[in-house]
Amino acid sequence: MSTQPAYPGRDRRAVLHRAPVGTDTVREPHHVAVVGGGIAGIMAAAVLAERGVSVTLLESSARLGGRVAAWPLEDGRTMSRGFHAFFRQYYNLRALLRRVDPELSGLVPIEDYPLQRPGGLRDSFTNIPRTPPWSVLGFVVASPAFTARSLAKVNVRAAMELVTARFPQTYSDHDGESAAAFLDRLNFPLAARDLALEVFARSFFADPREFSAGELVAMFHAYFTGSAEGLLFDVPRDDYDTVWWGPLGRYLYERGVSIRTGVSVEQVRSLEQGVELATSAGTVSADAVVLATDPRTARDLVADLDLPTDRRTPRVTHWLDTVARTRSAPPFVVLRLWFSGKVADDRPAFLGTSGYGPLDNVSVLERFEDGARAWSEAHGGSVVELHAYAAAMDVRPGSPQAEAVAEELLHQLHEVFPETAELAQVHRELLVADDCTLIDPSPWLERPGVSTPVPGLVLAGDWVRADYPVALMERAATTGILAANKLLAGWGVLGQDLWTVPMEGVFARRQSARQRATEPDLSA
Repeated sequence: MSTQPAYPGRDRRAVLHRAPVGTDTVREPHHVAVVGGGIAGIMAAAVLAERGVSVTLLESSARLGGRVAAWPLEDGRTMSRGFHAFFRQYYNLRALLRRVDPELSGLVPIEDYPLQRPGGLRDSFTNIPRTPPWSVLGFVVASPAFTARSLAKVNVRAAMELVTARFPQTYSDHDGESAAAFLDRLNFPLAARDLALEVFARSFFADPREFSAGELVAMFHAYFTGSAEGLLFDVPRDDYDTVWWGPLGRYLYERGVSIRTGVSVEQVRSLEQGVELATSAGTVSADAVVLATDPRTARDLVADLDLPTDRRTPRVTHWLDTVARTRSAPPFVVLRLWFSGKVADDRPAFLGTSGYGPLDNVSVLERFEDGARAWSEAHGGSVVELHAYAAAMDVRPGSPQAEAVAEELLHQLHEVFPETAELAQVHRELLVADDCTLIDPSPWLERPGVSTPVPGLVLAGDWVRADYPVALMERAATTGILAANKLLAGWGVLGQDLWTVPMEGVFARRQSARQRATEPDLSA
């Protein structure tokens, strides 16, 4: 008789999803190639290797971490692709991190992350209750964006969708509706819309007009209206490579995983038995492959998939089309600055912004990162990182447009933190990338999931459909588990359980009961 294990957080409504049953380890040798060394690929490799599967992990860049990678600069400084929030409802990601840090001592809490508009309007999450529905009520009461007059104009029916969500149905319920259209329908006051909703939509690297309303509702459910973990989060106490990916790489190596960095996969061939990968360093043969790359690379590899003629069935052709229709998000910009002096002591470690041009948030890295703190103490300065999500499509690395965005980010920083206008830049790093996913308003069930109609091929990553209320890094970790479990189930091996926030909103059951009570009895 199975028992419910300890909950992964404070939320007693968190849901345990059991893996398919089977033997503890493989009974026959199996080899899996995992393409992509980000969160999804590392998770899949870990689950497979822990059950005795031989794994080859292929990563095109020089280090693990994918879109959460970090790398060294001169003088002991580091750079990354930008700040990431490790929310406390990221149960599956945290399960991965616990493999090398059981107590999660590598994470430090951010006590607040204010959301600010010009004119001084600011929301805070520090003293708001964490348990819904009190979290929602507490936010509305505390927020300066809400007044009695503005609340009277809110579309109550639309607002109820935030607390009556059911997954995965909620995703499909909003097919064809953008986040912007949902926000219009919600009719929140403009300031509340910007601070409480649009800021979060843009954190998905998306313009709300191109972003799925279903994904927005799911995000609100997972982070605020449906989970008792709260909206506060943790961050690594040092750069990602030092705290996580270096130790996890050693963890995989100790379990027999062959890690090949700097090796790109050029083509995947589906054979009568198994798969074969053409790589920049030769051919790799395996029983199966987990494709855990960024969405653009995945599209390219699937488009060039070498299949036997008899396997190009209508089902496979349709699946190929669904992968081809996935989209990448617009470019994003990260500007990291090492200043000659320090920002004011009362500046928060992380500040979300709206109404400041392209500036979406500001991080003061010495507030939480050991390497930045060491540089700050040695040089008497601050390390400040600025983000611009969903930049214009013509913003490219080294382009004049990218430099223009960087200049505007700096100008807006001077508006938000005026003291920085008087500080000299000691060092400057500008990064532009466009390899994040866009969950657009197209039909949810038309998005490719973990399983594919191609034998021996499974998908993982934050661009891959999962039926749970998960997103970003947590979707990557979750689909990594699901991809490994899919292969293990085929070999009769026990997979890894996973956890999620509640699968329905706090008022969903009450609404269902009310609907049943008012529906006519058609059985007579």
